[in-house]
Amino acid sequence: MIREASETDIRETARIYEEILDQEDRRETSYTNWQRGKYPTDRDAQKAFDAGTLYTGEEKGQIFGSVILNHLQPPEYGNISWTIPGEGKDVLVIHTLVISPSWAGRGKGKEFVAFAEAKARELGCTAIRLDTYEGNIPAAAMYEKLGYRYAGSTLFHFQQVIWENLKCYEKKIGV
Repeated sequence: MIREASETDIRETARIYEEILDQEDRRETSYTNWQRGKYPTDRDAQKAFDAGTLYTGEEKGQIFGSVILNHLQPPEYGNISWTIPGEGKDVLVIHTLVISPSWAGRGKGKEFVAFAEAKARELGCTAIRLDTYEGNIPAAAMYEKLGYRYAGSTLFHFQQVIWENLKCYEKKIGV
């Protein structure tokens, strides 16, 4: 079940961020390009919770992942040639979709994307947009498989802490 996060989910979400960073430390290739202590942190989860935009996935009493869903498009999105027009509340943006490594490979990322699409329809959005690190091959493949169109890449000053090239995707949402 995916639901709006509760305050107790903030700690679990931050734990998943750390699990992913630990896994990245053990791997030769980084899929996220995140930086410990800079992004993502418990402060990011708290900020999203406070805004009412943090959602968590729970199964059998365990939190398996989280996502931030809002209408905030980074300024760098202006460098992308989107084919689905939309500004402000017309576009739902997927941010910081994370799945605990212990839950990887069970289709949980797809569940979150389906949840985001249902939420976008509920809100009357015309499109979903998202970005992912250029080295995050598994995420890019998942989004493309789920019908998201690659719209382009650009250099981001992500969260004002990390410079990186991100791949941007979009999908039309029927209301």
